[in-house]
Amino acid sequence: MSITPATRTAPELVRGYPAGHVLLGCDYNPEQWSPEVWREDVALMRELGVDLVAINIFGWAQLETEPGTYDFTNLDAIIALLHEAGIRLNLGTGTSSAPPWLSRIEPSILPVDADGVTAWPGGRQAWCPSSPVFREHALALVERVAERYGEHPALALWHVSNELGCHNAHCYCETSAHAFRRWLEAHYGTIEALNHAWGTAFWSQRYSQWGDVVPPRRTRSAGNPAHQLDFQRFSSDALLDYYRAERAVIERHSSAPVTTNLMVTAHIQTQDYWSWTADLDLIANDHYLDHRLDDPIAELAFSADLTRGLADGGPWMLMETSTSAVSWQPVNHAKSPAELQLTALTHVARGADSICFFQWRQSQRGAEKFHSALLPHGGTDSDGWRSSVALSGMLDRLDEVTGSRVEASVAMVVGWQQWWAAEGEAHPTSLLSYLSEAHRYANALRALGVTVDMVRPGGELTGYELVILPTFYAPSDADVAAVEAAVAAGTHVVITPFSGIADETDAIRLGGYPGAFRELLGIVIDEFQPLAANETVRLASGADARIWADSIRLGTAVAHDTFLSGPAAGRPAVTRRQIGDASAWYVGTMLDGDALARLLSQVCEAAAVTTTAVGPDADLVVRRGPQNRYTFLINHGADAIAAPVAGIDLLTGEHITSGAPVAPGTAVVVRTPLTVEHEKESA
Repeated sequence: MSITPATRTAPELVRGYPAGHVLLGCDYNPEQWSPEVWREDVALMRELGVDLVAINIFGWAQLETEPGTYDFTNLDAIIALLHEAGIRLNLGTGTSSAPPWLSRIEPSILPVDADGVTAWPGGRQAWCPSSPVFREHALALVERVAERYGEHPALALWHVSNELGCHNAHCYCETSAHAFRRWLEAHYGTIEALNHAWGTAFWSQRYSQWGDVVPPRRTRSAGNPAHQLDFQRFSSDALLDYYRAERAVIERHSSAPVTTNLMVTAHIQTQDYWSWTADLDLIANDHYLDHRLDDPIAELAFSADLTRGLADGGPWMLMETSTSAVSWQPVNHAKSPAELQLTALTHVARGADSICFFQWRQSQRGAEKFHSALLPHGGTDSDGWRSSVALSGMLDRLDEVTGSRVEASVAMVVGWQQWWAAEGEAHPTSLLSYLSEAHRYANALRALGVTVDMVRPGGELTGYELVILPTFYAPSDADVAAVEAAVAAGTHVVITPFSGIADETDAIRLGGYPGAFRELLGIVIDEFQPLAANETVRLASGADARIWADSIRLGTAVAHDTFLSGPAAGRPAVTRRQIGDASAWYVGTMLDGDALARLLSQVCEAAAVTTTAVGPDADLVVRRGPQNRYTFLINHGADAIAAPVAGIDLLTGEHITSGAPVAPGTAVVVRTPLTVEHEKESA
């Protein structure tokens, strides 16, 4: 199926809402409540200033009570109430979770894990993405919903399924096995080409026919990494193909934009979202603070930047987040009212033009009854509700920011396929984490007040002053060419350990490490020297490093720093090769935070990238519109930070001077006319 790629440059973020207003939205599950509660809810939504409501996300069991028996009475009623109140619809197709009757009559739809264990109904997403039976029933529902509401005047946006692949991204059943074989045949053409790409001469794995290929189910030893990598690609494509099927049905009945909620977050790696973007009319992301991480706020900033990258730098929607605690982490921390505002503001600073919450009214029953909501269990006489009201007021004060674009002169090349490949089995160390390496560099630049654009592998890099390539383990030739073209045009580049080692089939690039980047960097790596979990090594600069050390031999590069201890003692640890006006840096270890910040400060100076040291607990981001620049300084930390510019603070309406203190737990959004170059005034 061919779908025209979305440009996301229209003045409307969603239909009916022109630029100039930050949308406040929420999920609403009226099927959990009585009609009397619906009327109260809609009245309170108007009071709070809710613009957009996602409904029918999990509506299938209510709409189709038995096969082919549909009842839209309640959905008609709630849509009428919302429309009468002037609230627009983010209308779900209702297909995220099948009703129990479907698995009863068609148990073949149930997903199977790598051990052959069936996942049963009782949770959500108990369906195989490749199941034609599930698709037949789901698309029949989509047809009814789209036909009935496709041109409803309240409809602003279509919401396909929900968090596709959150729980069912990988299925190993026979239906999936058949679909995997067809995917491989379409990709490789012949079984001989597959055998070559997968290196099946190893361990007598050569296939003689397509029917011999199965998904990478549980084995007694390490599996074939190329096999596993292609299954990841197939699984992402299977979900994308399912999304496209729903979209095709919708487009027969509706002209409203179509999207689904992505999960650009640290604990979800199952979809290659770069391959999804052309089929999404609006990039929408679900993000929740993850307190299992060392720095949840830094991960939020990374996620928001990556989501903006998926949107080609244009406006995007935060489709789901929480007002306070979630219900699915080991310890579910509540947000203070200030934290709610600062986290929402961080998303806006990094490109979001709408902020939506799961959910409107906190559930009384079910697995998410302790998940926070705009309207908590305590009702309107509660701190939670008052916090929601304050948030709504803050968003209203940011309306003029919408439609502006985030300024960035630094790019980072990141991709889910690189994530999959870099963390494959049987590598030099299991301690290397692709995402952690990307986070470390993004966090160090964030502490320097440097905003980073996230760019797909092979994407356009010329025009950036500096490009970071974290653990770019398995680039294609086209990916490498894009980096080389940028350097030839004057872009500085920093490449980190375990990069350039293999090609996109996970075949090692022969001739010496770092493979694809050996000539660009002007070095040869004689040996990987992974470190023990608690081991640190010292560098000549005084820096400490861990996890990884490379035994580097210089070619055309020079040593910028050297290992003093550890298995690579005496060898270069950081190298630099001058290439015309540009330079190519290699960091052959994982520097600790302060040392990495110092190094990147030096690199930024060489690349003429402006830095403003705000520390690890602040966000300094600039959005630029046709007439004004908006400087966001968000202080998540415990110490005051100096405002970097003077102008009108949109949050208070007051004039702020350059250097004025921004107190802990507060923020400023300073408007500066483009004709004024960083106006400075004395206090």
